[in-house]
Amino acid sequence: MPPPADIVKVAIEWPGAFPKLMEIDQVSACVSVCLAGLWSLANHDQFALQHADSSNFYITEKLFLFFLFLSQAQNAQQLHERIQSSIFCLNSFIRNMLSFTLTAFVELMDHGIVSWDTFSVAFIKKIASYVNKFASDISILQRSLAILESMVLNSHDLYQKVAQEITIGQLIPHLQGTDQEIQTYTIAVINALFLKAPDDKRQEMANILAQKQLRSIILTHVIRAQRAINNEMAHQLYVLQVLTFNLLEDRMMTKMDPQDQAQRDIIFELRRIAFDAESEPNNSSGSIEKRKSMYTRDYKKLGFINHVNPAMDFTQTPPGMLALDNMLYFAKHHQDAYIRIVLENSSREDKHECPFGRSSIELTKMLCEILKVGELPSETCNDFHPMFFTHDRSFEEFFCICIQLLNKTWKEMRATSEDFNKVMQVVKEQIMRALTTKPSSLDQFKSKLQNLSYTEILKIRQSERMNQEDFQSRPILELKEKIQPEILELIKQQRLNRLVEGTCFRKLNSRRRQDKFWYCRLSPNHKVLHYGDLEESPQGEVPHDSLQDKLPVADIKAVVTGKDCPHMKEKGALKQNKEVLELAFSILYDSSGQLNFIAPDKHEYCVWTDGLNALLGKDMLSDLTRNDLDTLLSMEIKLRLLDLENIQIPDAPPPIPKEPSNYDFVYDCN
Repeated sequence: MPPPADIVKVAIEWPGAFPKLMEIDQVSACVSVCLAGLWSLANHDQFALQHADSSNFYITEKLFLFFLFLSQAQNAQQLHERIQSSIFCLNSFIRNMLSFTLTAFVELMDHGIVSWDTFSVAFIKKIASYVNKFASDISILQRSLAILESMVLNSHDLYQKVAQEITIGQLIPHLQGTDQEIQTYTIAVINALFLKAPDDKRQEMANILAQKQLRSIILTHVIRAQRAINNEMAHQLYVLQVLTFNLLEDRMMTKMDPQDQAQRDIIFELRRIAFDAESEPNNSSGSIEKRKSMYTRDYKKLGFINHVNPAMDFTQTPPGMLALDNMLYFAKHHQDAYIRIVLENSSREDKHECPFGRSSIELTKMLCEILKVGELPSETCNDFHPMFFTHDRSFEEFFCICIQLLNKTWKEMRATSEDFNKVMQVVKEQIMRALTTKPSSLDQFKSKLQNLSYTEILKIRQSERMNQEDFQSRPILELKEKIQPEILELIKQQRLNRLVEGTCFRKLNSRRRQDKFWYCRLSPNHKVLHYGDLEESPQGEVPHDSLQDKLPVADIKAVVTGKDCPHMKEKGALKQNKEVLELAFSILYDSSGQLNFIAPDKHEYCVWTDGLNALLGKDMLSDLTRNDLDTLLSMEIKLRLLDLENIQIPDAPPPIPKEPSNYDFVYDCN
């Protein structure tokens, strides 16, 4: 009679003792209690079984071989005590031991077995001392920075303790080195401290980050010194950029109080700079009614919607008081341009004037949307802009450039008040197109905008529109339909070739951005997926034989994406992250097997989902496939029509002529 399915036979080895056999009930037995009876072990709950995968043993009758070792929690505790102790001296051998110990500690803690809250102040001081003491030892410094980042991100109590031991001033020297990994980890620690800091402390940190010394270090030693910024560095710079701009959120969401005299004084200052620059600010001559009438007239010239009480224009959030802050900054720091814009518009007809007040409010709102002010940083985005690291008031300067662009575009369009929304759409397109070029400075950004005049935008739009409309006649559509299967087959082969090359995927979880990688690639015969973990990001392709695991394509049941993925249904921060959700896909196989992916970017996501669907005989439905299909179809049709240049292609085929009255003209071969 076969044994019950819940009973497993195991062989267990303990160093220095004879191996023993035992049976374990998987349902009711406690493994640690069973182990206690084998060798009379004290503290049996501190041990765990490790599977022995070796070809030196014959295993029969479903017998599983295990080694008995200290549990992961006990290992982590021993490593913690070892790091905290003073056994490490400065010779190279012990430095290597320390480096390996820190690495093992990071790996164990990433499994979430031991809570970060269990560590003492003495341990934090020890790790912080490594950051200052071992600046020349890359491996120790890197692991120490990684531990500090994890401490801050995973525990509020630890954040407070770490913040007392590590300051931005102590981290700055590590940014001045040449090792990009150290620079990346250093910025990651700064971001973690920034993210977890209370509001008052965050503003203080922002003031430090805005200082010219630190900005110049980031620009000189990080952005410009590196020939190629890796994805992780780009991500950390993006996070730093987002966190800095998020300090504007309070002002963006603050409504103006029409009764607050201090806030009303800002509006008075805008009026004074524009119209009364040469007069005394406290001039009280004239009747009250006359002065009110004068103020109303001036507020209308300033472009406010509410001429009587312009404070009401700033009660909408966003942009709230942030718009008024930007207007005052522009008026004070770019006074000539401010006066010119206001006086220029006040001298035009009412319907042709560009309302400075209304424009500033809408522009501030638009810029907040473009820069995602108030949103948490994405786990996968690497979209940072070097120009925002060149000025301590970069957002305000960004606004000053864009408000002058808006006024220029308004004149070029000869717009009226009814065209306000159209002008804003054109300005947004100009800004977005300039930002995609990644200008290195605000001056370069301004120069890019000069080349994107309204006339140039019209040309770009017309060119894009013509490319879409050129091939809409019936003969061209029929030709497209004929060659489309050939193009789709070409795209399919490209996707499968990319899967054969393989991709390195990053492991993410809800606690922190991981520096762990795994690789997956398709076999050349398209029959098997090979995958396995990697120690670091590879520089090229990873050979099949170095990937430990395999999945036959024939076993794949389905490919699911987004919220349908098993790893996106789990509780955690990743579930709430829209960007990660859009990059997630999973392979389902057997009854409950699953292989979960988070693509490094949207392009890789499209390549893999297309390729996997092609392997399963399904349609490739990604945005990338649609774009590639449109591009390749357009190119193929243009090539085929080269001989017909300057020949008008009819919209419909020519009519079929009537049959002749007789066929006497036909030659009789007989």
